[in-house]
Amino acid sequence: MGDFNLALVIVAIVVCVLVFIFNIYLLVNYQHPDDANQAYFPKFVVVFGLSVAAISILMLPADVANRQACRNAIYNGACNLTLPMKTLWLVIYIVDAVLVFFIIPFAMFFYEGDQDKTVGKRIKSALMWVVTTAIVCGLVLGILYGVVGKVDFTVRHLSSPTTNFPSSWTEFSNNQPCPNQSRQCSAFTASASSETTWTMRTTFPEYVVALATIVGSVLFSIFGGVGIACLPLGLIFSFIRRPKAVITRSQYIKEATELGKKARELKKAADALRQEEKTGSKGRKWRKNVKAVEKELLLLEEDVKALEEMYPQGEKAETSWALTVIGYLAKLVLGVLGLIVSVAWIAHIIIYLLIDPPLSPFLNEVFIKLDDVWGLLGTAAFAFFCFYLLMAVIAGAMMLGLRLVFITIHPMKWGATLMNSFLFNVGLILLCSISVIQFCATAFGYYAQATAAQEIFGHTLQSLRGIKYLYKYNVFQIAFIVLAGLTFVYYAAFGWRKRKPSGRFQLSS
Repeated sequence: MGDFNLALVIVAIVVCVLVFIFNIYLLVNYQHPDDANQAYFPKFVVVFGLSVAAISILMLPADVANRQACRNAIYNGACNLTLPMKTLWLVIYIVDAVLVFFIIPFAMFFYEGDQDKTVGKRIKSALMWVVTTAIVCGLVLGILYGVVGKVDFTVRHLSSPTTNFPSSWTEFSNNQPCPNQSRQCSAFTASASSETTWTMRTTFPEYVVALATIVGSVLFSIFGGVGIACLPLGLIFSFIRRPKAVITRSQYIKEATELGKKARELKKAADALRQEEKTGSKGRKWRKNVKAVEKELLLLEEDVKALEEMYPQGEKAETSWALTVIGYLAKLVLGVLGLIVSVAWIAHIIIYLLIDPPLSPFLNEVFIKLDDVWGLLGTAAFAFFCFYLLMAVIAGAMMLGLRLVFITIHPMKWGATLMNSFLFNVGLILLCSISVIQFCATAFGYYAQATAAQEIFGHTLQSLRGIKYLYKYNVFQIAFIVLAGLTFVYYAAFGWRKRKPSGRFQLSS
């Protein structure tokens, strides 16, 4: 095996191990104390799912490196010893789909099951939901694959008659690409009517990946479009709304008293909802009230945190206030850097994807020039831009979850994240990671050309019957840009305002 190929395999193994260790670190530090020393199966699913999502993002830079593995080969056949990227892509995304649609729902149903029931009954209840889902998904996939599981490639029939090989190279010229002007090549003279459609059936794994990509693309367009704006602007306006000075003790007591009243109201509402759940009346109104209580509880926690920042206590109160000021300055710096990345993303989408032909390769050229500076610099920048989109998806889901009733809130908090919130966010990351890769493979098509990802997510996906029109007319990219623009306008108009305290909380009747 060539040195480059061996180095690539070693790097891939080391990165996978590091990703796995880092995800264990996240789980240990983010988990809620109530989940300590229990819920081992959901924890395994969380670590495994986050690892699959991270590896899938890193596989596209690896695919680009793998494409270049034969460049310095010193013997024939070295290219046959590169990584089988197309097989790896299909494996990783089939695993992704199984986790999203089967394993994670099972873990959530099992975790949220009635704790008074035995483990066997909770497993049985979770399996019933998952098996039902599997049967429905299997039937839908089978029917769709049998009916429209084909790709339609637009091709042009080209032909040319033969002629004697010229006795002199002077017979070739720019004005005469064929040696005999009377027998011009049809590649130069073929009319548009010579185009035809070549239809072939795609493989079932590729079809599953394609449909999962469509589902993820819808969520990615919504959450990613909102998040690409609210992720940096949220940090910047958090600095603008920061506490400017420490409040007095009397102000602290007044604010704390109001928060205490709000906490008692929420506890009373939660007890009432728990009582309704035990009686079996879990209707639409009950779910709406649960959503409202979750939202108010999250806002209450934010108010408590803000009050603690404005009135630090203890022997190290001055140090605590200094760290608070530094934290808000860090948010400002990260927000400005994030805003630059967001603007670069939006500009690249418009310049390279929405305008036909593209005005410029833009970020593609940046990555190529960075690769010329140092071999992995462009790859690292490329991976960062992909990961940034995933962070934007999570930020967008959180923002919309606080404002829309039909979106469930699952916040991630250091040392206070329950397993159901972990599982929900892992499922969202996995589902959107497929679309992020497809989006990046398209947006950076010049940089990632001739890769296995380009073959799967470019030619096959964009020629799939019934789906290709979504990509032909850039539906997802346009939705992404429109939502990003609306979010920028929203933050410009209302982002600087401080949230007004809500009145007395009551359940809807």
